[in-house]
Amino acid sequence: MSNIKACIFDLDGVIVDTAVYHYKAWRRLANQLGFDFTEEQNEELKGISRIESLKIILNWGGVRKSDDEMQELATLKNTWYVDMITKMTPKEILPGAKEFLMLVKASNYLTALGSASKNSETILKQIGLTHMFDALVDGNKVTKSKPNPEVFLVGAQELGVKPEECVVFEDAIAGVEAAKRGNMKAVGIGKTDVLRNADLVIEGLFEMTIEKLENL
Repeated sequence: MSNIKACIFDLDGVIVDTAVYHYKAWRRLANQLGFDFTEEQNEELKGISRIESLKIILNWGGVRKSDDEMQELATLKNTWYVDMITKMTPKEILPGAKEFLMLVKASNYLTALGSASKNSETILKQIGLTHMFDALVDGNKVTKSKPNPEVFLVGAQELGVKPEECVVFEDAIAGVEAAKRGNMKAVGIGKTDVLRNADLVIEGLFEMTIEKLENL
């Protein structure tokens, strides 16, 4: 018998794909600083906090900035990013995400969002999914970046369940590692060869069923 009581979902790449907006905003910033980077490089920023992402990007461009300057640049990038995500619509929900969330809720599992994003509430509001979550844990509530499990452990705490009673849905290597470090099951969304540490790998939530959840 499965002891799973809760599902914790990452946001980017699991429920919506805002990577394109992050890429556009970061690239605009890089261009302003006199260099460029590719979409492939952008993949390395998945699941990483804003300041950590900025440090990686500055390193790519060989640019050095003080802590104060980095805060200003991160804020500027976020302003551009927020401007784009406030125009998002429910059409941007990834295939099967809403349906699986409805299934999970109907089957009496608790749900939490576990995202590094500080804009997750804005995104959920725009796509009309706020009511689907019993707890929202994002970059405003935690200080440690994945692969540190803090975001998922706080999620379990807010739901009132033990870490081992949770399943995390993640598309990033750092996120899967965070789930495992937190003593949780992990469902990877993406490619098996990349997310090989996950307990199950699927292409998207459209492939997920309650039966698969119970058999983890």
